[in-house]
Amino acid sequence: MVYLPTLLFSLGEGAVVPLIPVIAAGRGATLASAGLIASALVVGQLCGNIPAGWLVARAGERITMVIAGSVSLIGVVGSALAPSLALFSAAVFVVGMSAAAFGLARHAFMTTRVPLEFRARALSLLGGSFRAGMFVGPFVAAGLLALFHTENAALWFFVVCLVALIVLVLFGPDPETQAANDRAPMATEDTGEAVSGSIPTIERAGVFRTMWRNRGVLSRLGLAAACLSAVRSARQVVLPLWGVSIGLDASSIALVVGVSGAIDFALFYASGQVMDRFGRLWAALPAMVLMGAGFLVLSLTHDAGTKVLWFGMLAAVLGVGNGLSSGILLTLGADVAPQTEPAAFLGSWRTLTDAGGAIAPLVFSGIAALSSLAIGAAAMGAIGVLGAIGFLRYIPRFVPRQSAK
Repeated sequence: MVYLPTLLFSLGEGAVVPLIPVIAAGRGATLASAGLIASALVVGQLCGNIPAGWLVARAGERITMVIAGSVSLIGVVGSALAPSLALFSAAVFVVGMSAAAFGLARHAFMTTRVPLEFRARALSLLGGSFRAGMFVGPFVAAGLLALFHTENAALWFFVVCLVALIVLVLFGPDPETQAANDRAPMATEDTGEAVSGSIPTIERAGVFRTMWRNRGVLSRLGLAAACLSAVRSARQVVLPLWGVSIGLDASSIALVVGVSGAIDFALFYASGQVMDRFGRLWAALPAMVLMGAGFLVLSLTHDAGTKVLWFGMLAAVLGVGNGLSSGILLTLGADVAPQTEPAAFLGSWRTLTDAGGAIAPLVFSGIAALSSLAIGAAAMGAIGVLGAIGFLRYIPRFVPRQSAK
């Protein structure tokens, strides 16, 4: 009940995301406008985080997940039946907003219910559930395309995943109620009678007031986290373009990127183990150093005689760095969020990190267009170094000592 809804949502999303530009192009969009339509998903996530924080704070995690799943269901069905590109774009945007609400609801639940001693492992598993769905989803889409010969098959597969998710959340055991029952005997009033409920009644500060109260951590540790999100996102753009620029064919590029992704996926639980046993910095700093250094070294190898070998090796290094960073953004957000009412803060935190991931490919593409791929890769490496410095400075300052160690 904690991880399966995330796996279902990400499995359907992973099947659809690679096909959004293809579906748009098939309905008459140019290549440029197809890319713009695909970006509506990320824009929707950015726009959805802060409203999702407001919704979770008032309706609770379970109701928010049901609402997000239902609205996403409407968006996916709308995208399958949309008669125009404008409606298709709007439907993709709605799915992005719903994904933000769903992810924040699960993040807020884990923040308030999971004990600190194994919070990082629990959140790394949550991140791993998402990665598993996004990793397997494209293969499911490929099978559906071979079977039905239409891209809409992936959209209807997403519909099936969402229906299963909504039924599971509505009728399955409620982890919020279970958490309340587990904690209730531990809390007693002066009369000695048990106090029901897991979280005390508090005054709600509101989303924007919460942002202002926590502006220090958001503008410091939050920006370092945005740098991590940026280099993660840049990896997905840089590696395929780099492979093309050094003369590799599509199958070779897919193999290298696939191996990098497999290394990334294999290490998602190791990150949580390191953070829980040794502290957050011991996972965050090596991840940022590896990815920053990987991009910087890659920028120097474009014209080397062994450039293909360097490409394969550095893709693996970036995969290791990305794997070690699994769950870090979720864990750090949980560590620094107000523990009584984290949803409003987490909405702001996730907006920052999502913005870093959305902006990085645009920055890389712009730099590459104005100068070269090598300069663009070096810029991504510089962002990684800045993020490493930010983590080194601000994790010990803002993260609770028992977490940061």
